Amino acid sequence: MFIDRTKIRVEAGHGGRGSASFRREKFVPKGGPDGGNGGSGGDVLLRADVGEHSLVSLRFKPEWKAERGGDGGSRHKNGAAGKPCLIIVPVGTLVFDQETRELLCDLKEDGQEFLAAKGGRGGKGNMHFVSSVNRAPRQFQPGEEGEARDLYLVLKTVADVGLLGMPNAGKSTFLRAVTAARPKTAPYPFTTRHPNVGVVEMDDWFRFTIADIPGLLEGAHQNFGLGHEFLRHIERCRILCYVLDMGGCDGRDPLQDLQVLRDELEHYEPSLSKRPSLIVANKMDLPEAQAALQKLQEQEKNLEIIPVCAELAENTDAVIDALRQMLEQLPEEDEEQLTRLLAKVREK
Repeated sequence: MFIDRTKIRVEAGHGGRGSASFRREKFVPKGGPDGGNGGSGGDVLLRADVGEHSLVSLRFKPEWKAERGGDGGSRHKNGAAGKPCLIIVPVGTLVFDQETRELLCDLKEDGQEFLAAKGGRGGKGNMHFVSSVNRAPRQFQPGEEGEARDLYLVLKTVADVGLLGMPNAGKSTFLRAVTAARPKTAPYPFTTRHPNVGVVEMDDWFRFTIADIPGLLEGAHQNFGLGHEFLRHIERCRILCYVLDMGGCDGRDPLQDLQVLRDELEHYEPSLSKRPSLIVANKMDLPEAQAALQKLQEQEKNLEIIPVCAELAENTDAVIDALRQMLEQLPEEDEEQLTRLLAKVREK
């Protein structure tokens, strides 16, 4: 099961109570206060891990609590610190405050951590309250309460290139042809139900990632056909690769499909339709493909069009070379602009 949105509650541990005790030993009638401090409560941390691919484990465990700090003891013994609670999430997870919808953190790198809730400080023992007028204090501090908050987690796939297309256009087949990823492929629409990411590794060690986004339908920007579920995974992609079915399977028109894809991006988020892109004219082994390609080339003079047959892995290397060239020429990413885009929370 693939889950890319979920709500969780995190509670850090309370601090331990300080001790009010006095030294009691033979021949030491007035030993004085010796109460130790309470231990700090455990923190709740979120950590991004490349081995995790979904938020499904959090969907079935919505509450996470860290351990309480131990109480202080006699003879200056401090309480043990509470054990922290570590929550593993996929790389690309956005952490929002559930109430305000404020973006708290973007966990976009492997091993990156976010302090979701801070544990309470332990209380002081009575040895800290000795003064010139009170040599035997009985005061002590209870531990502070740990933080608690409700979080909303959204996974947005991290990839350099996003494959966009209508259902059954051959996106997954293309991904299998150029990477070691093995998404499910079949001759019917919506075989892909969630994004699949593959890594392209070239002979000179240059590498980049490609995400296979599930097929879009007209009206996706209005969440028709799970549109928002799919479109959100395009937001991080720096290059968009339109995969078109040139064979006209199921009576489709590749020119019309391209226009629908552009319109959906424009309505969902205008900045996405302006990103660098190219067209992969797929299924060129079919009889009707050559005529459709000629029409496409006449209409799209400003975009690079690369004819391929993903099923036979024909000319797929040309796409990889073109994508590499585009990636190498891309300017530095505007982190502030990307953060503003990612911070938009689109409900169902």
